[in-house]
Amino acid sequence: MGCTTADLLAVLPKALSGADLRVDAQASKAVANFGGAVLELSWQSRPPRRIALLQIPVLVVHFRYVGFDAAGRHAVQRRFDLATQRGGG
Repeated sequence: MGCTTADLLAVLPKALSGADLRVDAQASKAVANFGGAVLELSWQSRPPRRIALLQIPVLVVHFRYVGFDAAGRHAVQRRFDLATQRGGG
């Protein structure tokens, strides 16, 4: 993702609305409980990408879905993706 840890933490409540969300920023982990189905997130900062004078932050985010069917995974991931998009076409 092209964001910082602070950016991710700011958007998580909206991106995972409807879940009981527990965040451990020190451990770079979050758990979202959707009433029996769970999404576990972990992330790591990487060096920024540079294009000429442009610098883009890089955050590698891992998703682990437990107890979701395919439709449930798709719905949660779609909402997450929409909530974390920035501007543009």
